[in-house]
Amino acid sequence: MKIETLKIKNYKVFKDIEIKDMPSMCVFLGANGSGKSTLFDVFSFLSDALKDNVTIALNKRGGYKEVISREQTGDIEFEIKFRNEDDGKRGPLTTYTLKIGIERNVPIIKKEILRYRRGSYGKLWHFLDFTKGTGWGIINESDYGKEGIEEKREEQKLSSPDILAIKGLGQFQKFKAISTFRELLENWYISNFNIQASKRTQDIGISEHLSTEGENLSRVTQFIHTNHPDIFNNILKNIKERVPGVINVEAKETEDGRIVLKFHNEDFKDPFMARYVSDGTLKMFAYLILLNDPKPYQLLSIEEPENFLHPALLVELAEEFRMYGNRKSQVFISTHSPDFVNAIKLEELFWLIKENGFTTIKRAKEDPLIKKLCEAGDKLGSLWTQNYLSGSGPR
Repeated sequence: MKIETLKIKNYKVFKDIEIKDMPSMCVFLGANGSGKSTLFDVFSFLSDALKDNVTIALNKRGGYKEVISREQTGDIEFEIKFRNEDDGKRGPLTTYTLKIGIERNVPIIKKEILRYRRGSYGKLWHFLDFTKGTGWGIINESDYGKEGIEEKREEQKLSSPDILAIKGLGQFQKFKAISTFRELLENWYISNFNIQASKRTQDIGISEHLSTEGENLSRVTQFIHTNHPDIFNNILKNIKERVPGVINVEAKETEDGRIVLKFHNEDFKDPFMARYVSDGTLKMFAYLILLNDPKPYQLLSIEEPENFLHPALLVELAEEFRMYGNRKSQVFISTHSPDFVNAIKLEELFWLIKENGFTTIKRAKEDPLIKKLCEAGDKLGSLWTQNYLSGSGPR
């Protein structure tokens, strides 16, 4: 699944923005406070709303008044357009629209729609259409696109107007258009890697996927080594190439029933436990574990991947992220590193500009001068440091 268009209205610093034609890897620049973290938080918000409800998702962020853009009276609105890809074939463009308002000081979902059409001119089908907790969903999705077949609807009423219909209607799990979007919100990852947390020993247990802070790194290492040896050998090959002296990494069980991560260095007889390994080595290894997950996330978000890493490693890391995004996934990255930006493509770069309290988003490939300079051989990171990306810095 790939997101092609993202529209946000009245959500914190985003009064009205739209990003179109989004590639598999999107890299966002901007000054501190320009809204990079807020952009990622859109998916956290939708995920929280799906897990619980809109009221709880808003309260986690300070309530409706703290979330809606300052001095705005309209609804909070999101529109996400995406496509599924099956066996290399592009599916129809699917659009999910959500409008959240407030009535009598209570948040409600004013409108929730999921629709798609086959091809550029095919008939538009609404798979669900709800207003304030009441609406309908179609019950014959398998007939979509068949000549002469009309959509069959089933009326439904949710228990509360702040519950997402894609959550509240369990039967929608069998509909691909809806279940795929639910999977995106349920199966997305934002990296908040904590070096110190990853150095701790872990109780014995099974962890198939790296947690957001990485505290289960040793258990995931053990799981991949045991269950996916080919993948682990590839990870080991990469860490050897990028960190001088490393010849092996192990997740070992201790006598007191815990798991420790150990790094073997060619210059020393005994291995080093993770807490004695450099922060950069540990972070690079954690990224390799994450990016080689046998079951990749639909959407992966990384903030400032350059932290603790040598600039020479960032070119290869950017390529790793790009390859991950091409595995039926998508990667969003925020960065402050010109070296990392030098490693990305023109169509992958966006930058945020905050003016008068609100943020707009520009795209490098749509700037004629930047496009011309890149075609002449200039690197994007160098152009950034030379202030060609107007408004992307603190001044």
